[in-house]
Amino acid sequence: MTVPAGRPHLSVVIPSYNEEQRLPASLRSILDYLDTAKLPAEVLVVDDGSTDDTQRAAAAALGRERGRVLRHAENRGKGAGFRTGFAAAQGRWVLLTDADLSTPIAEHARLAEAARQGDLDLVIGSRGLRDSRVEVAQTRLRRSLGKTFNRILRTATGMRFRDTQCGFKLMDRERLAPVVERMLVDGFAFDVELLYVATRFGLRVAEVPVTWRNSPDSRVSMTKAPPRMLIDVLRVLWRFRRGGYNP
Repeated sequence: MTVPAGRPHLSVVIPSYNEEQRLPASLRSILDYLDTAKLPAEVLVVDDGSTDDTQRAAAAALGRERGRVLRHAENRGKGAGFRTGFAAAQGRWVLLTDADLSTPIAEHARLAEAARQGDLDLVIGSRGLRDSRVEVAQTRLRRSLGKTFNRILRTATGMRFRDTQCGFKLMDRERLAPVVERMLVDGFAFDVELLYVATRFGLRVAEVPVTWRNSPDSRVSMTKAPPRMLIDVLRVLWRFRRGGYNP
C-alpha cells in the first residue's frame, strides 16, 4: 500500500529517540496492519535528535512511498516530537503510538470503533480500566510512581482518567488542531496538557481499555521524569488559568 495522492485517512505519528534497534520491527508491524486493514495512511517518524542511526533505520524500513522521517536537530522531548508529527500530518485521524509498540498497533481498530460509536474527538488507550489487558507489567516501582502521579493529577486537574500516560491515542486532526497548536510541554507530561486543554475546550474525549506490554528498555527516567512532569502540570494549570490557551 502506498500513501494515496489525496488525503490519507490516517496519519501514524511515532516520536522516536535512539530507536535504531526497535523501530524497524515496529514499522514492519505497522505497515502490515495498515495493508491488512486496507487503510489509506501515512507513517510519520519523528527522530527527536537521536545520537544513533534512528533516521536511517526508519527511512530504510519505510521505503520511499510508505511515509516520512522528520528530524529535530537536538533532543527536545516526546511532546515536541508529537507536535512536529501532528503539524506534518495530513490524515483525517492521527494515531500517536510509541516506537516500541507497547500497545500493539492492531488496538487502533478498538479506538477507531469507539470514536465512531461515540462520535468522539479524542480516544485514549488505557492500562487502568477493568477490561485493560496488561500482558507484561512494569516494575513495582514504576507502577507505584504511576499510581501516585495519577492520584495527584486527578486532584489537581479534576480529570477522572485512569491512565493519561499510555502512549496510544487517536484524535480527529481538525478538531484537535486548535489544542495542539497551543501546547507548550516538550516532555512526558504533554499527554496531560493534551487531555486537560481538550476537555476544557469542550471536546469529546473517552478512555478505552487496550492490551499493553511493558518494554524493559524504557526511555523514562524514574529519578528525573516525575519531578519534571509535576512541574509541567503546574505550568499547564497556571497558563490555562491566565488564559494562555485561549484563541
